[in-house]
Amino acid sequence: MTDHPDTAPLVDAVRQLRGAVAASSLPLPVEQVAAERTNRVELLNQLDDYVLPRLTSIDAPLLCVVGGSTGAGKSTLVNSLVGDVVSRSGVLRPTTRASVLIHNPDDTRWFADQRVLPGLARLTGAPTQQDDPGQLRLVASRNIPPGLALLDAPDIDSVVEANRDLARQLLAAADLWLFVTTATRYADAVPWGLLQQATERGTSVAVVLNRVPVDAMEEVRADLAGMLMQQGLGQSPVFAVLESRLSEQGLLPAGEVERMRSWLSSLAADSRARSIVIRRTLDGALDSLTGRASALAGAVTAQEMAAQALAQAAHEPYVRARGEIEEGISDGSLLRGEVLARWQEFVGTGEWFRQLDEGVSRVRDKIASVLRGRGRAAPVEDLGEALHTGVAALIASHGESAAMGAARNWRSLPGGTELLADDRSLAQVSPQFDERVQRLVREWQGDVLEMVRSEAGGRRTTARLLAFGINGIGVMLMLVVFSATGGMLAGAEIGVAGGSAIVAQRVLEAVFGDQAVRSLAAKARELLLRRVDEVLADERARYDQALGRVELDPGAAEQLDRAISQLKAVR
Repeated sequence: MTDHPDTAPLVDAVRQLRGAVAASSLPLPVEQVAAERTNRVELLNQLDDYVLPRLTSIDAPLLCVVGGSTGAGKSTLVNSLVGDVVSRSGVLRPTTRASVLIHNPDDTRWFADQRVLPGLARLTGAPTQQDDPGQLRLVASRNIPPGLALLDAPDIDSVVEANRDLARQLLAAADLWLFVTTATRYADAVPWGLLQQATERGTSVAVVLNRVPVDAMEEVRADLAGMLMQQGLGQSPVFAVLESRLSEQGLLPAGEVERMRSWLSSLAADSRARSIVIRRTLDGALDSLTGRASALAGAVTAQEMAAQALAQAAHEPYVRARGEIEEGISDGSLLRGEVLARWQEFVGTGEWFRQLDEGVSRVRDKIASVLRGRGRAAPVEDLGEALHTGVAALIASHGESAAMGAARNWRSLPGGTELLADDRSLAQVSPQFDERVQRLVREWQGDVLEMVRSEAGGRRTTARLLAFGINGIGVMLMLVVFSATGGMLAGAEIGVAGGSAIVAQRVLEAVFGDQAVRSLAAKARELLLRRVDEVLADERARYDQALGRVELDPGAAEQLDRAISQLKAVR
């Protein structure tokens, strides 16, 4: 690491980066998200477990993590280096539950608190069957020189996932990785993948070739040396341990580990040599931070884009539904079928076409005569109910289509299927949707009748209104609202439905005047669409709420970029 007379700016920059990494999240299953989630966890762990502790305690003892594959003899090697049984070993796998950290009693203060590996609970005393990977067992031994600590890590290829994850975490917290393998397993893919990662991150590595038959020693060492050279680890120390009979305590012959013990002891005793190892590893870790954090920032940006795509995909069907409802309200389609039949009962459409040319007053008189003769309440109510049914069906149909369309869109996008699985109700309209639609239409019809009353109160139209009735005028205004031209029908329009609206418009013009009819129809249409917007917005909001439950900070990528820039600036 480059020497800094004042490391405070660097520490602050790393802490800022740590906060940005912690604030990021990758909840949506976009492409390659599993690898990026692993990268985030490993990055956060290394910042907490190694980079920050080492930056703030550069003189703390060198931490040597002993790691390797299942059955490589790590615990036996650790016990043999210490000269005592301090880590449980055996033929049953996995054997390492809690990780074991052996240190000199004079160095207890460096490890008893949460300075390193803060996520692991501290234990002391003899191992038990209740130990688990979330614990760190501390063992003080005078056989370990001051300035050095050995950490016996779980198997990197353990059948227990928690053990594998912890092994990787501990290796990232090491100043020095003592990689233990055997003559039969030194070419396994898993450890070499981790060795490559160690090389990329600048971790200091030493290799122990364990259980080597005497007659295979030269060949195996030469082959391993070639592989290390290709991996960029040609300068790493290599220690070979012959296949040997263990002592009654389960320890290797002292001669087989003496060279290794001496090398570790010299590192502990020589502050300059120890500093070189520590600083090389710390420098490599710091160098790796910007690239790994940049990759994480890109992954966070991909999450934000995926969330935006999901939001847009949910909104589009509702925007389309709103447009189709507006078109259905205005294109005259609601003036057919049941509505037309009820209108014919109300005034008799064919007769009124013949009467249109006789003048508005005669049309008005004829309608009033018919209404008096038939009794107007039932036909008006029937027509109003038919209009209610038609409008409600129009809105409900497009609302249901929007819900299905939004769900269909989500299934085609990353993360959408998972969100739908979390809330299956999103694939259809909300349970209260139909009731809300019915209430919407009833309340709108009330709005229209109130508009008619208000308009009548400001004009000298009482007699005419009495002739037709408030409800009768109201339903005729609704007919005009549902015509294609919104209160500006022309005689050139043809068709029975259009003719029905023409008759209604002429009558309304006789009561209120043509300009007032235009204004009333436009206002009534606006009120209806406003209520439609409210209902559709609430339906669409269910998707926004589902996305809102996804823990995404919209500023996380920007925060990471700022932290990366700051770290580059101080380095």
